[in-house]
Amino acid sequence: MRVQDVMTRRVETIDDQASAELAYDSMKVKGIRHLVVKHGSELVGVLSQRDLGVAAQSDFREKHVVSELMHAHVVTVGPDTPVRQAANLMRGRSIGCLPVVEEGQRKRLVGIVTVSDLLELLGRGIDRPAPGKRVNLNTRGPRVDPKVKRMR
Repeated sequence: MRVQDVMTRRVETIDDQASAELAYDSMKVKGIRHLVVKHGSELVGVLSQRDLGVAAQSDFREKHVVSELMHAHVVTVGPDTPVRQAANLMRGRSIGCLPVVEEGQRKRLVGIVTVSDLLELLGRGIDRPAPGKRVNLNTRGPRVDPKVKRMR
């Protein structure tokens, strides 16, 4: 199975000069935990909900713009990347999402895969479907002679 089979195609983005408060509100309204940060059409970072703090920190967010809080080193994958490889990459780097880009003259953002996408896949059991019928294993136990009485 490939990343293109599980990724979210509609990627929520935000401009790198937008206020952190706007980013927080956008995530809250849309029910998401990551925004891909762009400068014009170029992907320049990823902003997570953790980067923005808790609800009570609105004064902190009002004083900052997205580019000050985002992760500028973005790890990306292609749509043909195996899901297992993407999961290992996220686990190994302790990141919650991978923007999916198509290579070419310019990298074009085509989706995003998150931990939630991978957990949903695992929950559905698509990666390794269970066999339809359970096989009972025949194991040998101690033989008991029915004529011999057990002592209690």
